[in-house]
Amino acid sequence: MGDVTQATQQTKELGAPSIKCPMLSTTNYTVWAMRMKILLRVSEVWDTIEPGIDDPKRNDVATALLFQSIHESLILQVGEQDSAKKLWDAIKARHQGADRVKEARLQTLVAELDRLKMSDSDTVDEFAGKISGIAAQSASLEETIEETKLVKKFLTSLPPHKYIHIVASLEQVLDLKTTGFEDIVGRIRHTKIE
Repeated sequence: MGDVTQATQQTKELGAPSIKCPMLSTTNYTVWAMRMKILLRVSEVWDTIEPGIDDPKRNDVATALLFQSIHESLILQVGEQDSAKKLWDAIKARHQGADRVKEARLQTLVAELDRLKMSDSDTVDEFAGKISGIAAQSASLEETIEETKLVKKFLTSLPPHKYIHIVASLEQVLDLKTTGFEDIVGRIRHTKIE
């Protein structure tokens, strides 16, 4: 757990006495942001960031947690922000970049998803994890990939020589427009392939 630091919070009304903060690095912004969002929710201070309520005490707790999760060099760059929301937005801007960079990243993710195929050496869980990872990265850039697209991509990317009969059966008995991604993955995972 080298990417986690310990933050102590003594405020009884605002959360647990001890919280593990993930450390932001140059390569883990997406996962860091997801973890911090949950941590700030558990600490009951996420609303100082979204929608950005003005509560000085809660703002200080959120700011302290954010400071615990970033390196000193970044604190020196963004630390003068006067609210947790502005601090969050400054960190986000530094790691997601301008709109053009964001758009380029989204295009890269879409292309990566389009090219993705399950190899014979992949397990169902590994392949589903790759699709979920791309979907999570896209969501962190504020572009949600529709569940039906994920389901379709998963089913059409399975090796046909192993899964064609299973996929055909699922297409006959399920409405793939309303079936969730995790449901399809679970059904494929629990099917014996010989």
